[in-house]
Amino acid sequence: MSTATTPPTSPTSPVGPGTSAPERRRPARRFPWTDVVTTVIAFVLAFLVGAVLMIVSDTDVRTKFTYFFARPSDAVTASLDKVGGAYGALLAGSLGGIGPITETTAQAAPLICAGLGVALAFRAGLFNIGAQGQAILGALFAAWVGFSLHLPPGVHLLVAVVAGLVGGALWGGLVGWLKAVAGAHEVIVTIMLNYVAAGLLAYLLTTTAFQRPGRTDPISPIVDWNATFPRVAGTQLHLGFVVALLAAVVVWWLLERSTTGFAIRAVGANPHAAATAGMSVARTTIITMALAGALAGLAGVQAALGPSASGLPVPLSAGIVGSIGFDAITVALLGRSTPLGTVLAGLLFGALHAGGLAMQSVAQTPLTLTTALQALIVLFVAAPALVTRLVPFVRTRKAHTSGPVPQGGLAS
Repeated sequence: MSTATTPPTSPTSPVGPGTSAPERRRPARRFPWTDVVTTVIAFVLAFLVGAVLMIVSDTDVRTKFTYFFARPSDAVTASLDKVGGAYGALLAGSLGGIGPITETTAQAAPLICAGLGVALAFRAGLFNIGAQGQAILGALFAAWVGFSLHLPPGVHLLVAVVAGLVGGALWGGLVGWLKAVAGAHEVIVTIMLNYVAAGLLAYLLTTTAFQRPGRTDPISPIVDWNATFPRVAGTQLHLGFVVALLAAVVVWWLLERSTTGFAIRAVGANPHAAATAGMSVARTTIITMALAGALAGLAGVQAALGPSASGLPVPLSAGIVGSIGFDAITVALLGRSTPLGTVLAGLLFGALHAGGLAMQSVAQTPLTLTTALQALIVLFVAAPALVTRLVPFVRTRKAHTSGPVPQGGLAS
């Protein structure tokens, strides 16, 4: 009679004496140094191109280049003064003290919220172009609760915030439902709903329910103080910024620690494989777009309930959310669709917005240059191949795994 022998287990084998089934070791996570270096170089390249734009667009500096070979120091000095003054004003206007720093946080709060909405949709393989319309609905619902209801302090703000979340979720969930039921493409639907939301706001501001008494222009009553985000006296730092950071933590937990987040990531990676595994792609699509809409709606809440530069509540008007929804797309792209990256990108864009006014007033630099800088940063960050071509020493490192290669796979 033959007896079966058990092969010895090596110390490094993933199968030990106490294991009931073979287990594969997860690949070791390494810090993404290449991504960090590429991002830093992208910023440097963007600011270098921005410096060239400033030099070319300034008449006085260009004049000194006409006799560059006779007196090169004049052109160099003028260029350095122009670029240094502009970027110095940008830095001072965004980080040069408590006032500028808090203004940066106030500008960044809605961008973080809307960026999280776009990033969450990205993780599910959906392109949410409708953050603008969702933010408008969020501002519309929150502002109406703010000036039409008169509730106790604390309760009023909470109800207004929840109303804004519901408004954005309804607008985003509608997109997810149309895609899941009718197969409508989310890009087309969200773009169309942006126009619908803007038109709806413009119409409602002409009705007695939303128009300020005694006024004929499209502007709403002032939101009650009870419904506005409290802020630190003498600064622009308000509770909305804390809410934005909490929203980023919630999104991180949702994606990394919940079954819903696992389904979102699985559907985003491969919807066919997710469906084969028993996941409902239609249900996940609706949930994702509703959550993305709620986050974008929270950005509208920030615009409607946050204090203005003068400290007074902001009335509901046609331009209440500005271009927050469209800026959110660049924030999500720059943040690589991660909660932490979106927060950092939102802070960066908030700093550019806050410092852009200082560039215009102090250094006489066009405000549109900050928009060009944002576009350049996104261009270089979103195109790492371009950065590695311009800066040859940056190379993408190959991923190495510490465990065995799964069957059927190829080792890299």
